[in-house]
Formats: sequence, structure tokens, C-alpha cells
Amino acid sequence: MTTDPAEEWRRWHERRVAAVSAPYGPLALTATHWLADHPEGRLPAIPGHWTEDGGTVLLTAARDEGLTVAGRPLDGTARLAPDPGPASAARVAHGDRHLVVLDREGSLGVRDFDPSAESRRAFGGIVATPWDPRWSVPGRFTPYGAGRRSVRVPNADGRERGLGLSGELAFTLDGRERALQADVEEDGSLWAVFADATSGNSSYRFRFLRPSAPDAQGRTVVDFNRALLPPCAFADHFVCPFPPPGNTLDAAVEAGERTPR
Repeated sequence: MTTDPAEEWRRWHERRVAAVSAPYGPLALTATHWLADHPEGRLPAIPGHWTEDGGTVLLTAARDEGLTVAGRPLDGTARLAPDPGPASAARVAHGDRHLVVLDREGSLGVRDFDPSAESRRAFGGIVATPWDPRWSVPGRFTPYGAGRRSVRVPNADGRERGLGLSGELAFTLDGRERALQADVEEDGSLWAVFADATSGNSSYRFRFLRPSAPDAQGRTVVDFNRALLPPCAFADHFVCPFPPPGNTLDAAVEAGERTPR
């Protein structure tokens, strides 16, 4: 049976809208609190006493504060490592809210995901350009000879952090050879942060691209039809990295996800 790429794209887009608007999706993030900014251990609008201890978080609360850890009421102290999974699987909760422990370059923080966030109620979908074969082209990934490297880039929260990069993804678009620096994910797929001539105008200021894992010869498909809005396009409290040097294309990539509706 022949697969219709336009229909595949439509289903992908529907899954993306569902994931973004899920109870603990990006739209539900209402705050990110860095513990170093609250040395007294009290976080705004969050019960309990939160402190750093050897790369972990010590959370102390009385039962009547209403915090639970792994589904059980907390009455005392719990030691928490950073949450490895999605917000929906976070161990700490306060009612329907999930409190996610995160680590960014040794800085510990707590994210507050609230299913009743106003941004979820106001969400009207994702403005996206329907599939167009022009934006799906062959690509070739070449790992860096010296191995994975890190570059410092600004993040959406105004801080600068390291961005891991594993190699170069080369492709031809509109008759011109182009390239993006990309990283390799745990499953072998690629991830790149890029901007283009539409960024900040008809598209969000930067986007993500996730090509499938290259084959043994480094071949993959660069499909800008599936360009993704970063989480910080949906909530101001994410710390998305900006594109690294060289990842701003002079082409107008009028494809994929453009802006939240």
C-alpha cells in the first residue's frame, strides 16, 4: 500500500497538538524555580522546604501541606534526584500539580506543571504549513572527527549554557548546499536547533528539527515539514537553547510548525 506523505504529516500534526495540550504538556508549565535563587528553601506558591544537598534535593514538608511523593503523603523529608521522565510521571505532586526536579549543568530547580493553567485553556492549536515535497530533502550526517563537542549559547531564560553537538548535517535546499550542526539523541536520531529568514516574523524566533537516525553511510532525510516549535514557544518558563553559530539559514523555511495559535 502506498503511503501518502501528506496524510502522514496530518496525523503527525494532530499528535503534536495533542501532546502540547496534554494535562502535563508544555502549556501546563507555570514556573521554573532555581533553588540557588531561594536559599531560604521556600519556593513561590509551592509548599515545603526545598534545599540542595550533594546534587540532590531535600524536600521537607508536614502532612497538612498536601505534598505527595510517589503517591504517598509526605510527612518528613524526602531526598529527590532529578526526574528522568516526562512531567506526567513526576514523583512529587500537590493536588493535580506535578513538581519536577531538574538539573541544568549542576543547577537544581523545580518546575511547576498545572493542568488548570490559563495557557492550556487559551490554546487554539499550532499554526503549521501543510506538507510540501519541496521541504523534504536527502541529507548526510558526518560526525565530528574529535567526537562530541559543546558550545556556549544563550538560552530562553537569559542564561548561557553548553549545547552538545555531534556533527554536521549537510543537505541541498533550493539548489544550494547548506548544513546544520546537530546532536545525536539516545535513540540515534538527530536534533538540531535552527533559525531562518522567517524566524521572528512569520515563524517563532527559532525551531527544532529531528531527522531520523542516519544509516551506516550517514544518510537521512531532512524534512522541514516537521520543523518543531520549541517548548519555550508555549511557556516562558522553559530554558530552550538558541541556535549555535552557523545554524541560522538565509533561506525562508516556510514549512512545519510556525507559531502557537
